[in-house]
Amino acid sequence: MAKSKVLVVGGTGYMGKRIVKACLAQGHTTYVLQRPEIGLDIDKLQMLLSFKEQGAHLVEGSFSDHQSLVDAVKLVDVVICTMSGVHFRSHNILMQLRLVEAIKEAGTVKRFLPSEFGMDPARMGDALEPGRVSFDEKMIVRKAIEGAKIPHTYICGCCFAGYFVGNLSQLGTLVPPKEKVNIYGNGNMKVAYMDEDDIATYTIKTIDDPRALDKTVYLRPPENILTQRQLIEKWENLTGRKLEKCSIPAKDFLDSMKVWDRGNTDADMDHASQVGVGHFYHVFYEGCLTNFEAGKDGEEASELYPEVEYTRMESYLKRYV
Repeated sequence: MAKSKVLVVGGTGYMGKRIVKACLAQGHTTYVLQRPEIGLDIDKLQMLLSFKEQGAHLVEGSFSDHQSLVDAVKLVDVVICTMSGVHFRSHNILMQLRLVEAIKEAGTVKRFLPSEFGMDPARMGDALEPGRVSFDEKMIVRKAIEGAKIPHTYICGCCFAGYFVGNLSQLGTLVPPKEKVNIYGNGNMKVAYMDEDDIATYTIKTIDDPRALDKTVYLRPPENILTQRQLIEKWENLTGRKLEKCSIPAKDFLDSMKVWDRGNTDADMDHASQVGVGHFYHVFYEGCLTNFEAGKDGEEASELYPEVEYTRMESYLKRYV
């Protein structure tokens, strides 16, 4: 079967650049949306030009120009959006509604993968404020996709290793603690961790797979389903040093949303940090990534594609030693 032609929207972002790389590596004709709003962002422009050198095609389009989006999606069979949904960077989830309208008008797209990649929003109906906005907005986009009868695949189910593994899942840092590590509750809740390059590899695997059509594909490879304590133990074994462990009860963790301790105990926690605390709570206290079966509307990526040699977290941690 001929490989689908793919348009990546958000290709210069954290996940987008990896999706472009995986798309090219797996032999797909790859288009990357180049938005005029890039302005003088030289880093993004140079990244786009590097994609072009690797064989990707740049196509101009803007979310403020509907026809340009329609023209862009008409070039391809599959559209993958990787626009940011995290509040400490930029939060653009609802901009995808314009992309949905373009895909609907074009009428030629065989598969749309919206920006997801984390917790399954369909299972987060009871999520805490203010962080639930991330899931509510993703569900608005899903409703629009399904209402327009656009074929789709949703990619969900893991913590990005860059944000959750190198720091041993500590808030407010991206590097491992040197002496003391915070443990969420008893630290024994199962969490799915994945290298972002592997997320991209699995994502591209799904786009021509009829088994993934109109399904949610969960990224939960068995050897990367670990407790926080198991993750910390891997780090301690690599470094030969034990860390002091401080367990945080659920109530104390949630109470931290009220005050953000940056030397000013009277200051309220900023909004982005509150969102992060809520999301951490759902992952590490409730086990929202692993406490369910995929079900009839879901698939497990590692079962669909056993040939993928995904990165184990012990190997991932070695780069921090």
